[in-house]
Amino acid sequence: MMTPFAQKAVHIIQHIPKGKVMTYGWIAALAGNPGGARQISRFLHSMSRKYDLPWHRVVNSKGKISLRPDQGYELQKALLQSEGIVFSKNHTIDLEAYLWSP
Repeated sequence: MMTPFAQKAVHIIQHIPKGKVMTYGWIAALAGNPGGARQISRFLHSMSRKYDLPWHRVVNSKGKISLRPDQGYELQKALLQSEGIVFSKNHTIDLEAYLWSP
């Protein structure tokens, strides 16, 4: 059974539209725990398949992919680019352009 925080977080993540991203911290804050960014990361790791979450649309507060090369970074970047998200030369996403706010 999921906590209310987890239920809200999953609902928010499920609704991030194609071509948009959210940050771990923003999701946590909207779900009721402003300090819960790491929990969001754990949810994505453990629940993405079960709840068909668009995990690739969640990035860190700097607009960067948190996964390391050869550990999912390339896949996440390719999925985001396939949705029209453009990365800068320093591999960041312009959050002013792509951040989704429900």
